[in-house]
Amino acid sequence: MQLVVARIGRAHGIKGEVTVEVRTDEPELRLAPGAVLATEPASAGPLTIETGRVHSGRLLLRFEGVRDRNAAEALRNTLLIAEVDPEERPEDEDEYYDHQLIDLDVVTADGERVGRITEISHLPTQDLFVVERPDGSEVFVPFVEEIVAEIDLEEQRAVITPPPGLIDDLTVRNEAADGHDASPRDEA
Repeated sequence: MQLVVARIGRAHGIKGEVTVEVRTDEPELRLAPGAVLATEPASAGPLTIETGRVHSGRLLLRFEGVRDRNAAEALRNTLLIAEVDPEERPEDEDEYYDHQLIDLDVVTADGERVGRITEISHLPTQDLFVVERPDGSEVFVPFVEEIVAEIDLEEQRAVITPPPGLIDDLTVRNEAADGHDASPRDEA
């Protein structure tokens, strides 16, 4: 299975180094010297990492055969892709690869079916499950410990304890769209 582990940024200096936007929780494993990575677009690679270092909080990489700023700048916005065994698990037992979470059924702690995870959205502050509901609508569930109570890969489900309004607001909106009054009114 292929996973995107980084995106190449701009050239750094004149000797072929590039900045990278890391997209893996395991950069020391996936972006280590000697690693051979596929690329998107495929015509840019494969690339073999020659050296890596952190400078001012940014990871800088140099690839074999890339010796000057022009060659480095030509790689800008290229995605770096690692080949990963689909059975491989992250070192931390509470971490998951996206492909392990896609297609899990999402249920509440009391057993109500919410839907199925179709995508993981990686935002700067937190990750979100994009959950497709049975009616085809989507709901976004923050992937945080307070809401996602359990991930059970064997049962292929994610158990959530949503706060009020996270998923039940869809029921209210759907009832209102169907012509039902979702909130009681005083009648005069």
